[in-house]
Amino acid sequence: MAGADKKKLGALVVALVALLIAAGPSAGLPILSSGPSCTNFVGWAPLVNSLVCGFGGLFFTPPTPARRPPPPPPPPTATGSRQLSVGYYRNSNCSYDVEAAVRKAVEDAIKTQGRRIGASLIRLFFHDAFVRGCDASVLLNTTATGNSDTEMTGPPNANSLRGFEVIDAAKEATTAACGGRSDVVSCADILAFAARDASFFLSYGEINYTVPAGRFDGRESFAAETNQLPGPDSDLQELVEMFAAKELDVFDLVALSGAHGVGRVRCLFTNGNSAMDPTYANDLRTECSGNPDKLVNQTDRCPGGDPDMMDNQYFKNIAKFVLFKSDATLISNATTRKQVNDNAANPDKWYKDFEAAMVKMGNIGVMTSPVAGLAEIRDVCWRVNGIY
Repeated sequence: MAGADKKKLGALVVALVALLIAAGPSAGLPILSSGPSCTNFVGWAPLVNSLVCGFGGLFFTPPTPARRPPPPPPPPTATGSRQLSVGYYRNSNCSYDVEAAVRKAVEDAIKTQGRRIGASLIRLFFHDAFVRGCDASVLLNTTATGNSDTEMTGPPNANSLRGFEVIDAAKEATTAACGGRSDVVSCADILAFAARDASFFLSYGEINYTVPAGRFDGRESFAAETNQLPGPDSDLQELVEMFAAKELDVFDLVALSGAHGVGRVRCLFTNGNSAMDPTYANDLRTECSGNPDKLVNQTDRCPGGDPDMMDNQYFKNIAKFVLFKSDATLISNATTRKQVNDNAANPDKWYKDFEAAMVKMGNIGVMTSPVAGLAEIRDVCWRVNGIY
């Protein structure tokens, strides 16, 4: 290689590394550490993983194309013999309906903060379920082992997840409803109720389903385990495998993806997929230029789009007006493409499919009995009991 070419390549690498450092964990990058290996985050470009791991003096092997690395072993569970049940808190001797208390907290948040907070609550529930199961581990910043690198600091979540204060308000409301007892309603159940209620308000009542409850809260949370969350650059095979690891099928994948039609996303996470409408793509490039933290959505420029309403418009616009490769890839296969088309033609079908998928996702890795050091009902949602 000629000297001039080497200089150009070196300058490019330095520039890219500088960009990644400036972007930080919120860019969807692994947090640098001194360990012997570097966690791979599926759906993020291998070049990004290589640069970050190399900069930290770590070793990174790019994954085999179109194949997801084996998932980490599942966390220990305390499932127990009891099952989740609808109306679980009816016999809890609370003076006020705890589900109504959660719904009011969500409604108040939407009134004061805007409808985007509803989309954030749905995302918070998804990001909890996909890591250690529905155990509210995503809410923790203090754990049983005392680590501070919890899920909320993981690359897909840092400086990105919102709605924690809404869950805290709902916890206070349920504690008050139960005569000051904080050991009755779990944070995991509150998160599941809140996601349902956010969907209800954002769809103007079209989405409304019963939520089986009886979950206990976990006591551990680790940033590295957020590599189980799909990235915006995930292809269909990666998505199918990641969902299958959580016992969710392709129908759940397509139904849950419909929630991407509401809310906003940081410019940093958009990729301008090749199938995107040229005018739309150019508008996004102009709007996002030099401002990776700017919030954009995929519906306000689209036919019939409303970024504050949950409906089936996402499926109608998926061929030309989506922000992520992980969205556009849903029409790359005959099975998922048929479901996309069916949802686009029939909003009621998508509402019902979404409701069923949310209930199914709410059953991932649930713990339904207390186990010392493993499962409890937290007094405060952001820390485990016994640590102050």
